[in-house]
Amino acid sequence: MAAPPVDEKLAAPLSTPPILPSTLPPPRTNRFTDSILDVFRSFQDRRAALGLSNPGTVDRIAHEVQRDVLLNNITFSGLRAELNKSFSISPLFQISHAFSTGSQYLSPYTFLALYGTDNFLCQAQLDSDSTFSARFNTRLTDRLTFKSNVQMSPASMGGPGASQLSLEQDYNGADFTAQLKSVNPSILEGSLTGMFIGSYLQSITPRLSLGLEGVWQRPGAEDLPNAAVSYAARYRSDEWIGSLQLLTQGGLQGSYWRRLTDKVETGVDVNLQFAGLNSAAMMGGMKNEGLAVLGAKYEFSRSIFRAQVDSQGKIGCVLEKMVAPLVRVTFAGEMDHWKNAAKIGLAVSIENSSEELMEQQDKISPASPPF
Repeated sequence: MAAPPVDEKLAAPLSTPPILPSTLPPPRTNRFTDSILDVFRSFQDRRAALGLSNPGTVDRIAHEVQRDVLLNNITFSGLRAELNKSFSISPLFQISHAFSTGSQYLSPYTFLALYGTDNFLCQAQLDSDSTFSARFNTRLTDRLTFKSNVQMSPASMGGPGASQLSLEQDYNGADFTAQLKSVNPSILEGSLTGMFIGSYLQSITPRLSLGLEGVWQRPGAEDLPNAAVSYAARYRSDEWIGSLQLLTQGGLQGSYWRRLTDKVETGVDVNLQFAGLNSAAMMGGMKNEGLAVLGAKYEFSRSIFRAQVDSQGKIGCVLEKMVAPLVRVTFAGEMDHWKNAAKIGLAVSIENSSEELMEQQDKISPASPPF
């Protein structure tokens, strides 16, 4: 019997698929450089396989405790009233008038104007004491941000005037953050003066981040420069966050944050200073100082209550309550048992927004400037 005819297309050997240009290995140029590039690519592949996230900056390593739970930047004393007016939400444009009395830290009147888009932020503030401050932040790329801040205060009976300029550059990588900050940089005295701070925070695992921060400062040309380095660590679990900072000059700061329920947060912040380590202070003996603060934050449907107590016998609380959709009342109280002193503060904030602007909030996403 004759064999059946063979189809030439089926009998032909399978052809190798073409190699795309993007999958071609890089051309070999030098054995030494190629070995370094191979190690670098292997390291990058292993690094990307870990799925690490951006850990934030070193100066905000404990912001869940120091800025969200504790009363460091929230408490006040005396009476205060704020009138806020929003003209637009995208771009963001609003002004504010603040009146205060009975406080030695707040000016009787403060005017603030803010304008921002998704790429830059402009903010200026002027008070009745002729103190002026302004900041300009711009997002150059998705990862690089430039921030500048200027403060000027005139001379008064309380002391001479002062001015300050700070420049900051932040680079947010996929799993790290690098930051460089300079305060009052100058070369007018013939040499470099000012304060320069550089920090780097790297995610080692999905939960652990390690970093360091270096400070170099020279107040004047006749002064000798000095430098210091601090080390930082941050660990984030599913239920709590812990951070630790070690200063080479004898300081240790640790914080612990935990969410108990959906509406309750707690935090502990401990700061230890080991003074007397230099030769000049050794004559007076070692002197250790420390402060521990325990705080809690309760979020209700229309109010937020914060309370804290420290190791020096000071108790404080702040209550923020929305009494109306555009009216917020804040009560602050503080009692120092060791000094037998107490402070009380009351503030009222009124938001003046038109009906058209309130309707836009449901339709247009507000701008997110680089604060």
